[in-house]
Amino acid sequence: MAAKRDYYEVLGVSRDADASAIKKAYRKLAKKYHPDTNPGDKEAEKKFKEVTEAYTVLSDPEKKKMYDQFGHAAFDETGGYGAGGAYGAGGFSGQQGGTWRRTYGGPGGNYQEFHFEGGDMDDMFNDIFGDIFHHGSASGSSSGSGYGSRSGGFTGGFGSGSGGYGNGSFSGFGGNFRSKGSDLRSEVTVSFDEAAFGCDKMIRLQDPGDPSGKVQTLKVHIPAGIDSGKSVRLRGKGMPGVNGGENGDLLLKVQVSPKPGYERKGMDVYTTVNVPFTTAVFGGEAVVSTLYGNVLCKIREGTQSGTKIRLRGKGIVSMKDPSVHGDHYVTVQIEVPRYLSPAAKQKLKEYEAVCAGKARTA
Repeated sequence: MAAKRDYYEVLGVSRDADASAIKKAYRKLAKKYHPDTNPGDKEAEKKFKEVTEAYTVLSDPEKKKMYDQFGHAAFDETGGYGAGGAYGAGGFSGQQGGTWRRTYGGPGGNYQEFHFEGGDMDDMFNDIFGDIFHHGSASGSSSGSGYGSRSGGFTGGFGSGSGGYGNGSFSGFGGNFRSKGSDLRSEVTVSFDEAAFGCDKMIRLQDPGDPSGKVQTLKVHIPAGIDSGKSVRLRGKGMPGVNGGENGDLLLKVQVSPKPGYERKGMDVYTTVNVPFTTAVFGGEAVVSTLYGNVLCKIREGTQSGTKIRLRGKGIVSMKDPSVHGDHYVTVQIEVPRYLSPAAKQKLKEYEAVCAGKARTA
């Protein structure tokens, strides 16, 4: 029998690698060699078993300490996990140091499976296999010694028999794992003002936990300051969990309807105001509509068309800090009179002559 490779070598990490580096290396290799991404590839299957065995030891501080001191001898008949070695003889299953292992007899010989009780292995497997199966989109055989179908989670396991990946639990890893239900996604449309000030919306959605297709009405709070593309999370309103696991969440993507005359850029608001030609020349005041009501805005003498006036704090509230607001920027547009009385025309002619005379003497 060929000697086992060094566990650090198997994962491709140095002996002083920390837990984060070990976990990262295992994630990468587990995805690469997983049998469902390499169907029929016995070498990949062998590699997958090898990296899983290595991670089982190196991710456990006590096992890692023993391995660093005694090497593989720490886990054989002389090393301390009991007769039959660390990974057991055919048909053995038991729990050691927070890790269940189970040995299966299959066409290719004995095959050990591991169920990690401690640490964050549940999240680890959700991350790895969730990516592989794209949250339940892959399927395969559910019998024989291969890897079965998956829909929303895992059931059964690797090895012989009728196990496989199925409806949401890891029974092949030494018992049933509870798993969280899948998240659902939908959209909700709100008005410009509702997004600016927040609101409560009533939405109707089909209950994912009711096979009869019952429609449920949900009250959704839209936080003040939200913008298009942001999502509101309703915890526990997604797909039901498996084996008592918590429900998934409902993510509502917000679409904000436009408001005539208003433009939003982040927390700032942009509008325009029309002022008479004479107001722009002599100065004066103009009424500006803001989200918070009308504001009397001062127009300076000689204001040019396109001038921007800044109204501090009249923009959108920050979602992170309700004491912080954006600004409101008003662009001045000068109204040119379309119709003039004869007297008004005469006065403008006189003004034109005065300006022309100044130009000639300048």
